[in-house]
Amino acid sequence: MSSPPPRSGRNAAQLSRKLPRVWRGTRFVASASMPPALWWFWIKASSLCLSIRTNHSRHGSRSRYAGDRQRNVVMWMDHRAAEQATRITNAGHKVLKRVGGVMSPEMQPPKLLWLKENLKESCWSKAAHFFDLPDFLSWKATGSLTRSLCTVVCKWMYCPPDGWDDSFWTSIGLQDLLENDFSKIGSVTCSPGSPLGDGLTQEAAADFGLNPRTAVGASLIDAHAGGLGVIGADVKGFNLACEDQPITSRMAMICGTSTCHMAISEQPRFVPGVWGPYLSPMVPDMWLNEGGQSATGRLIDHMVKGHAAYTQLQEQAQHSLPFTGENTYSYLNSHLRVLADSRSAVDLLGSSLHLWPDFHGNRSPLADPTLKGMMIGLSFSQTVDDLALLYLATMQALAVSFKREVLRLTSWHMYLFTCNLICNLVLISPVSARHTHILEAMKGAGHDIRTLFVCGGLSKNPLFVQIHANATGLPVVLPDQVEAVLIGAAILGACASQDFSTVQEAMEKMAKVGRVVQPDNKLQSFYERKYKVFLRLFAHQREYQALMKQP
Repeated sequence: MSSPPPRSGRNAAQLSRKLPRVWRGTRFVASASMPPALWWFWIKASSLCLSIRTNHSRHGSRSRYAGDRQRNVVMWMDHRAAEQATRITNAGHKVLKRVGGVMSPEMQPPKLLWLKENLKESCWSKAAHFFDLPDFLSWKATGSLTRSLCTVVCKWMYCPPDGWDDSFWTSIGLQDLLENDFSKIGSVTCSPGSPLGDGLTQEAAADFGLNPRTAVGASLIDAHAGGLGVIGADVKGFNLACEDQPITSRMAMICGTSTCHMAISEQPRFVPGVWGPYLSPMVPDMWLNEGGQSATGRLIDHMVKGHAAYTQLQEQAQHSLPFTGENTYSYLNSHLRVLADSRSAVDLLGSSLHLWPDFHGNRSPLADPTLKGMMIGLSFSQTVDDLALLYLATMQALAVSFKREVLRLTSWHMYLFTCNLICNLVLISPVSARHTHILEAMKGAGHDIRTLFVCGGLSKNPLFVQIHANATGLPVVLPDQVEAVLIGAAILGACASQDFSTVQEAMEKMAKVGRVVQPDNKLQSFYERKYKVFLRLFAHQREYQALMKQP
C-alpha cells in the first residue's frame, strides 16, 4: 500500500490524531487474537459466520458452527485435514507434481474438502467466498475480489498460464467450486504488486487515515513478503560468493513460528517433497521452490517452556537482566557461553544430546505429517543447565535438518548412495530416507545455493543464526531492516503506485544488507557427525514403526 504525501499544511499533530484509525482498520485481524501468519478466512453470504472451536483428541481437531464472525478461519498449522490430504495424494493427479508429489494438510484443497465433509450444511453451502488472509485483506481494503498469484499458486493449486484445473477439483469431490468460473476461490488473478481496483475504498481510507484511491498492491503471503524483502539486496562490498551472480544463487529463510525456505530459478525445477516449482508467485517470471519446517520457533518455545526448570530460568533471567530488555533466550545464550567455558564453541556442548525435530510432522522434503519428534541423550537432570543444553540441541536439530555439508554434496547420486549406506546399516528401505534435507534436495535438483538470506523473528536470535551458518557452511545475510516482511509489503505498494517499473528493481533498491554472519569452518567435522546421528534417528523411527505394525 502506498499513499501520496500529506496535503500542504497538514502538520505532525494533525497526522497524529489520525493514528487511532489505523487500529480501527486492523482490528478485524487483531481482535481475533491469532498471529497474522498464513490465516485462511472464509466470508459468508449471510449474516451468520463460522466459528472454529478446536478440541484436541486422538482424532485431531473438530469444529462446530457457533456464529462468531471473529473466528471464521482455519489456521495454516491446523492439520485437521490430514486424512483428506492423504486421499488427495493417493489420487495422484498431475497437479501434485507442483507440490513435490505430496499434498500437505497445510494446503487449502484438503481444508476445503474437510469443511465440505464436516460442515456442509452449516457452513459450506452458505459460503460466498474463500480467501487466503492476504487476499482477504486486499478485499477489505479495495473491494476487489482479484486474487494474488502468490496465494492461489502456492496454496490452492492454481497453475499459470493455464489456470484452474477442472479435473483436479472434480477428482477430489469439490466440483461445485467450478461454478461461475471458480468465483468462490477466484475468477481473476494478478501478479503481486499489481494495483488492485481503484485503490483504497472510502471506508478503508477513513479507517486508515489515508486518502481514498491510494494505490494498493496485490498481496503476498507473509513468508513470501519476507523473501521479497531480503533476497534481492545489493551485496556489493560484503565479499560474498553470490556477488555478481544471478539471484538464483540465493535462498531466503523466513524464520518464525515455522520456517520457509525460498529458492528461485529461471527454469522449473521439480524437487521431490518440496513445494513448487511455482511460476511468478514471488518474483515475476521466476520459478519458486518452497521448502519448509512446520515448527521452528514454536518447537523452541515448546522445549524451553515445557522444561521443569523454566520457572527457575525466568527468575534467573529477570535477576540477571532486569533493566536490559533482554528476554529469557538472550539469557540462555549467555548461559551457554558460560557452560562452554574453555571450549572453542558453544556448539560442541550439543555432542551428547540429539533431536529429530519433526514434532508437528515433516513439511519437506519428506512431506510426511505423521512423523514425530525424537530425543536421545536425556538424564534425570532438571536444572537450568539441562534446559540450556536442550535449547541448544533443538536449534542444532533444526539447522541440521535444513542442510547437510552442502559444499561437499555436489551430486544427487552421491546423496542417494550415502542414504543407501546408512539405511542398510539399520535394515530399512533406503527409499524412505532419501530426501531428508531441504537444501540437499534443492541442490540435487539443480539449485546452486551459495548464500542464505535470513529474516523473521528467529533472525533476531544471534545463536540461532550462527548455528545455521555453522551447520550449513554458508554465510548468512541479515537485513538492515529487521522487519523484512514489511519491506516486502512496501515493495508491493511502491510497485502499485508506479514508483518502480518492476518488482526486481524495487527489490534491489529497497532491500539492504545489515550484517553478514560467516560460518565457523572449524566446526565442519562436528556437524558432519551430528548429521550422521540425525539421519540414523529418522531411519530408526521408520524401523520402529515397521516393527510395531507387525502382527
